[in-house]
Amino acid sequence: MFKKKFPKILFILFLYAFIGYSQRADLNVFSIPAELKENANAVVRYNSIEIFIEDFDEMLVSEKMIVTVFNKLGNSDAAIEERYDNHTKITNLSALIYDAFGNEIKKFKERDFLDVSAVDGGTLYSDSRVKYVNYTPVSYPYTLVFESEYKTSTTGFIPTWFPVNGYYVSVEKSSYKINNPKKNAWRKKETHFDSFKIEKTETETSLEYVLKNQQALEYENSSISSRDILPILKVALNKFSLDGVHGEFTNWLEFGKWMHEALIKNQDIIDEKTKIKILELVEGVTDPIEKAKIVYAYMQNKTRYISVQVGIGGWQPIAANIVDEVGYGDCKGLTNYTKALLDVVGVSSYFTLVYADEKRNIDKDFSSFQGNHAILNIPNKEKDIWLECTSQTMPFGFLGDFTDDRDVLVVKPEGGFIKRTAIYKDEINLQTTLAKIELTPKGNVIASLNRVSKGLQYDDKSYLDTFTEEELIKNYKSRTWSYNNNLEINSHHLTNDKENIVFTENLEVSIANYAAVNDTEYLFRVNIFNAENEVPKRYRDRNLPLKISSGYKDVDEYIIKFPENYTLNYTPENKELATKFGTYKISFKIKDERTLSYKKEIVIKEGVYPKEDYTKYRSFRRSIAKAENLRVALTKK
Repeated sequence: MFKKKFPKILFILFLYAFIGYSQRADLNVFSIPAELKENANAVVRYNSIEIFIEDFDEMLVSEKMIVTVFNKLGNSDAAIEERYDNHTKITNLSALIYDAFGNEIKKFKERDFLDVSAVDGGTLYSDSRVKYVNYTPVSYPYTLVFESEYKTSTTGFIPTWFPVNGYYVSVEKSSYKINNPKKNAWRKKETHFDSFKIEKTETETSLEYVLKNQQALEYENSSISSRDILPILKVALNKFSLDGVHGEFTNWLEFGKWMHEALIKNQDIIDEKTKIKILELVEGVTDPIEKAKIVYAYMQNKTRYISVQVGIGGWQPIAANIVDEVGYGDCKGLTNYTKALLDVVGVSSYFTLVYADEKRNIDKDFSSFQGNHAILNIPNKEKDIWLECTSQTMPFGFLGDFTDDRDVLVVKPEGGFIKRTAIYKDEINLQTTLAKIELTPKGNVIASLNRVSKGLQYDDKSYLDTFTEEELIKNYKSRTWSYNNNLEINSHHLTNDKENIVFTENLEVSIANYAAVNDTEYLFRVNIFNAENEVPKRYRDRNLPLKISSGYKDVDEYIIKFPENYTLNYTPENKELATKFGTYKISFKIKDERTLSYKKEIVIKEGVYPKEDYTKYRSFRRSIAKAENLRVALTKK
């Protein structure tokens, strides 16, 4: 008997050994093609997303991901987490870690995952949770095999396919499949597919996409977001369920009408006591914009922002009377509350969805659940007014770069409408500096500055009036003028004019040992307080377009007083540059034997330019940097 079984046992042992070897061979880093390792922090060996739409209110999503991480920058491409809520049940969850040779070094079953709220400490309420593993690699490279599966009754959010997750990550194989046996009506949008070799299979009941052997893209400075060049697939059901609330739409008009009826309507109730107070505040005021200003100020003084991610998938705002009672809310709740208060005084306004922070548009050609923030729209003839309702300090009608210049969805009772938020373009973002500067015989600087900022330059500085004295001085010394050693702020006076959206700084400043002084010469850099020294990185072969994210204009005028017994025996050369990217001018004038006037004007234009223009832009900035470091030599009498 033993002799008969021995060969079978050997075969089984051999089979297990072969399977183990094959797995190690598949997962070791040496099997990755060399071209996929180039410029890669991580390589996605295999990523499969499979979606089974059982009905308009029932969906199963399975994912398997195998990713090899080469360094700590690649850890973000190997996240071990799955989100869920009251309408989503995780049915499978596991993770395995392998070393460079394909040997298993760590195993995580579902019970090993931490289960926490899916939002940060600034959120008071949320039913969104995440199960995750916070894995700290002991060495690189390592490989993660992550598998998850969840079942949900919320079908408003069909997973989006990002076959390439960003810069510095390559892909061996990424696939995406949807099975739709009941033929629920759906829509899809393929973006940036043309530049990538994506295989597509489509039937009446399924969609499948596969991307293979995609090399990592290297980020280049001053360039566009990876979102603007990498492939993205969006899919949406025409009829769906959101936390048990059913909906149906195929365009933004229908989406807006559904959202208003299902999520916003009847959330605008205001208590009678508050109504009376608001009406008293606007008594005698007839101009609707002036009424809106009074209401906005009341809201800012009464409330504060706290995230509350509950209520129909986190999309329904908390009722206005509850916000009024507790004095806080999230962006949805505060926006809806402000809208309700404006309704009381007869001013029309509309709840608006927007992508905040990163400048990103609501996709006007594909209606779906989009946006990560809410603001308020007040129609005002030809010029809409936009209100940021989460800030206690933002001026009325000012958005700043958090939500400016992007397509948004305005939700009205009759439907949804795409609009563009306020644009702060180039010269609107103005900073003017007037400085009276005295140079002492020992090479020190004593200066009085008046600096006035508008537009997005206002946005950059308006928070300064909230700083303590210590914080403010530290900001000037380590951030604003970090290139000036020995700088001291002797006095300061800040004025935040929220009515006109102007920020003014009046400063008394000193800099010890600024100039180089010897027996015969006194040498100093003429641009003391607004040096533009940045020179973009050089690329031998530029691949991506040039993007100048924000335009601006700076105007500086310095009146520089020389120390006694020194004179300037020449007038420094004026300079003027004009390009498609902007202009730069400096001019000098000797006012008397001890006084020099220096004027500078720089305009940088926002825009996206062809990659071929990058070299010209770099040359422009290099010429500016050279002029900014101009030194003037005084001669001792």
